Amino acid sequence: MEFNQILETIIIFFSGTLILRIAGRKSISQMTMAQTIVMISLGALLVGPIVSKGVTATVLIGCLLGILMIITEYMQMKFDFLENLFTGKSVLVIENGKVNLKNLKKLRMSMDKLEMRLREDGIPSIEDLKYASIEVDGQLGYELKDNKKPLTKDDFNLIMSEISGMKKALKYNTKPVGMTQNNIFEELITHKFEGNDKEPS
Repeated sequence: MEFNQILETIIIFFSGTLILRIAGRKSISQMTMAQTIVMISLGALLVGPIVSKGVTATVLIGCLLGILMIITEYMQMKFDFLENLFTGKSVLVIENGKVNLKNLKKLRMSMDKLEMRLREDGIPSIEDLKYASIEVDGQLGYELKDNKKPLTKDDFNLIMSEISGMKKALKYNTKPVGMTQNNIFEELITHKFEGNDKEPS
């Protein structure tokens, strides 16, 4: 593999990454038919100049592309500006139940598309959300408002402990007078101990 081929591969890798970055943050499942065709065509267009070099050169160039990807990912971990350049950051689209239209326009996302994402995640109303963002992989991240969050086990246990504490403070008798709890094992246990108390004849 010649130096010119290595240089061409590096240029194609970084230019291709930037073009895809500009194209937008969407996973394959979120792309329209037109976007999918453009992405496939773009891939074929980018690798076209180097694929014709022969099988050996193509395999080596494929390995080089993989190495460049790994290096780029490590560089993004170390330098924030490279992460912003190649990957971008999460973008807030909803704040305190209101849509951020400015950020939505930056993402080239319509209200219909946003509402579709919300419906897919089972969110019936935008007003229920404290925050919602479009992540770098195109997925929707969100946080519900406090009064819309489902009750967790910890919340339930806290409520029950508070109720129990109130009952103790009020000396509230939880068992109604004249009522006994039906324990299906109680009869067996009672008979067992009564049988043990009897003296052998």
